[in-house]
Amino acid sequence: MTYSVHINIMPLKELLDPQGKAVLGGLNNLGLGSVEDVRIGKHITLQVDAASKEEAGKIAEEATKKLLANAVMESYEISID
Repeated sequence: MTYSVHINIMPLKELLDPQGKAVLGGLNNLGLGSVEDVRIGKHITLQVDAASKEEAGKIAEEATKKLLANAVMESYEISID
C-alpha cells in the first residue's frame, strides 16, 4: 500500500532564524506590525510503499534522520495519511 507521509521540519527554537527575521521585517514594512514572530521551515511529502502505516513511519523516520533534517539545528514532526 502507498502512504502519504508529511514531514514538517523547523529550526530549533533556541536558534536564530534569519529567514524568519527577514520576513518579519518585510511584514512590518508592509504595515502588518501585529505579526510578532516568523519561523520558516520545510514541508516535505513522501509517497511511501509499505506493508503498514507503522512501516511507512519507520521508513520516513529513517529518511528524515539520515538525510532530510539536521538534528543539531532542526526539529521535525511526521504524520501519515
